[in-house]
Amino acid sequence: MAHTFLSLLVLLLTTFTLNPTVKCASRVRAYVEQQCRPTLYTNLCIRTLLPFVSKSNAPDPEQLTRISLTTCLIKARLTKAYVNTVAQEFNKTKNARYYEAVTDCLSQINDGVNQITQSLKEQKRMAHDAEKYFSWHQSNVQTWVSTALTDVTTCLDRISDKAIGGKEKGRIKARVLNVKHLASNALALFNRFASRHRGSRRVKTP
Repeated sequence: MAHTFLSLLVLLLTTFTLNPTVKCASRVRAYVEQQCRPTLYTNLCIRTLLPFVSKSNAPDPEQLTRISLTTCLIKARLTKAYVNTVAQEFNKTKNARYYEAVTDCLSQINDGVNQITQSLKEQKRMAHDAEKYFSWHQSNVQTWVSTALTDVTTCLDRISDKAIGGKEKGRIKARVLNVKHLASNALALFNRFASRHRGSRRVKTP
């Protein structure tokens, strides 16, 4: 597990290359704010992307999408590990109702982790194939991230309506909501990138 997290962090830190210079701190933030404009959770988007944009590095929209997806995957896996720990505690205390609700939630988080993992792999294939099969890759990424959003929403439903109570409910909900918001932002960033990419190709076509 630790090796997996380390690999993801390395990917996150090395996922973009040098790009046109952003000349001052205010322009760095303005660039990130512009990229985050289509997202529902703009402040979270800015906090997610800002550490990866500097005066000398401005990741392009495709790279920003990859950063966002990778961050979402890291948070989803950490959330999965936490919810699994909570489930085991409920199992030890013989709290069958809470255990069932949390394990149902855990199953949905696990599905979400798989969907985000697939979407990252698909985006890498998209970059490798360039224009070849672009629409196919685009559809796959959109489908998998959308499914991940459905998965985490279902997880939240499993622990709502007094299915479980106490501090653990609040902690699980906060973590899962964070994953949901990150996934939503990643999808919005990807849609913006894909739309502009296809538009630029149409312009260049004679």
